[in-house]
Parts: sequence; C-alpha cells; structure tokens
Amino acid sequence: MAGYDDDAVPGFHVPVHRSLTDPILLGGAPRTLAIANGTLGAAISLGLRLWLVGAVFWIVGHSLAVWGAKRDPLFVEVGRRHLRYPAWFRA
Repeated sequence: MAGYDDDAVPGFHVPVHRSLTDPILLGGAPRTLAIANGTLGAAISLGLRLWLVGAVFWIVGHSLAVWGAKRDPLFVEVGRRHLRYPAWFRA
C-alpha cells in the first residue's frame, strides 16, 4: 500500500521481545525432548547398569534432536500435529 506507515495509528505499535517468540531449547534440542532423552539414557545407564549403551543412546538421541531443531525448531510440535490427523485426509 502506498503511504503505509507502521506508526499510522499511535498506540497500536508494540515491540515484542525475541524471547517471547523463540522456542525453548536445552542444549540446542527442544526442551521436552532433551529431558525425555536424558531421562531414558539415565534409566538405561543406572537402572539396567548398561553404562555404555545408555551413554550412546543419550548422545545419539540428543544429536538427532539438535539436528532436527536446526532444521525446524518446532519439529516436535509439527510431528505431534501430523500424527493427530488420519491418513485419509491426504491432499
């Protein structure tokens, strides 16, 4: 639009801080996924006494979560929403 100005109506321009819109990451991975992955790795390591298997599970799982978050920080929510819809709604 010609002559459009963001401050055309005073009082309707509100700055939004970046921390309100960015996803919450823990070590580069989505927070819920990082906590679940760490808990499962600790359960395998401490509960089953398979230290190496638990550490490998945690490292691989966290690395995959960080890779996914670099591609799309909201990939967990997108996957959850994808699983909610039935397969017969294909476009």
